[in-house]
Amino acid sequence: MNDYILEEIKPIRLTEPVKNAQKVFKNYPITHFPVIENNKLLGSFAEEDIQTIENKEDELASYAHLLNSFFADEKATVLELLKIFADNDTNIIPILNEFNDYIGYFDLRDILDVFSTSPFMIEESETLVIEKMRNEYSMSEIVQIIEASGGKLLGLYVSEKSANTTQITIKVITDEINEIMQTFRRYDYKIISMHENDIYLEDLKNRSEYLQKYLEM
Repeated sequence: MNDYILEEIKPIRLTEPVKNAQKVFKNYPITHFPVIENNKLLGSFAEEDIQTIENKEDELASYAHLLNSFFADEKATVLELLKIFADNDTNIIPILNEFNDYIGYFDLRDILDVFSTSPFMIEESETLVIEKMRNEYSMSEIVQIIEASGGKLLGLYVSEKSANTTQITIKVITDEINEIMQTFRRYDYKIISMHENDIYLEDLKNRSEYLQKYLEM
């Protein structure tokens, strides 16, 4: 990920006037701006906070209480970065090295590009969403079901949780998605995603139509 660390926007210091930060926000499409002192990150100002300050000659130090504390280290993974972006509603993340020195920032657009071009996203595959009681599902069981049915797992993640159930989104390479779905059902997983030519649903539909015709006789 080091190839994506940017330094185009230079960090600001608390001794600078508010107008300097407002100018940066005006010139760059960013939601936050990092503040450093002796190469250490103090936090980041949000555009919505800085642009509403009327006393433009005030030092930023007067508004240090508005600083937001979020960052990532240079070895952070794409998924870790996406979580930080989402949790802080930001489009840049300050990056620190192993000595906690500020070394630049990640731009959301670059990280989304990395994620969208990963094999997880671009390889021809089926996306399957399954659900089971949250204390009953097993990641090892899920992988075993897929591989035993001749599928190749690209990746999976927990996509939703409730008080009782957990949903898992799966990306799998297979020509036998029906076989995989039927196996999941035998293991008491519910199929949440909709799939064309789902044999189970087609059978239910046919039974329903037959019953309806019978009732209308």
